[in-house]
Amino acid sequence: MSGIIGKKIGMTSVFSADGRNVACTLIEAGPCVVTQVKNEETDGYTAVQLGYGERKDKRTTKALKGHFAKAKTTPKQQIVEFRDFRVEFEGGVELGQTLSVADIFQEEDFVDVIANSKGKGFQGVVKRHNFGGVGQATHGQHNRLRAPGSIGGASYPARVFKGMRMAGRTGNDRVKVTNLQVMKIIPEKNLILVSGSVPGPKNGTVILEK
Repeated sequence: MSGIIGKKIGMTSVFSADGRNVACTLIEAGPCVVTQVKNEETDGYTAVQLGYGERKDKRTTKALKGHFAKAKTTPKQQIVEFRDFRVEFEGGVELGQTLSVADIFQEEDFVDVIANSKGKGFQGVVKRHNFGGVGQATHGQHNRLRAPGSIGGASYPARVFKGMRMAGRTGNDRVKVTNLQVMKIIPEKNLILVSGSVPGPKNGTVILEK
């Protein structure tokens, strides 16, 4: 699929053509530089690697400096590979080429957005797995309202089954939200407006796929 790398700006709302007020997310998508083009002969599959955002030269390894020098571009903060880039780009994507959001998407397209969700830290079972808790506040209940309850049997099976829903670190997971509609594109500012919400905090890196 084809796609582009971007940064989440925030949320707003717009009115659609039929008068509905639609919640939207504003994303700064691109411009991205083609840092590598892979093909069947040399790599075993076809893909295009894009770079986005500037990286400080002193924080770039020599290996990456050489990689970016081949594309005749400055070091980039994010590198993402898109396999089987769109057919109309076949043979038209060159090393060092700059791609903008208008090159990839059009209004009313449907896109998938990938990002890391907000980290919540160590959370209990009520917040993490939507447990109901004990459900009573009387009849001898003492500080057990949000407790997980029993986690297994007794002498048999004498263990806790794998996958048991328990408290633990929550959030900061790679999440894909599918079928968000492109409401508007502002090419001169590299902005794209998609319907619905997108994972992650403001200024977080997102990947848009088509």
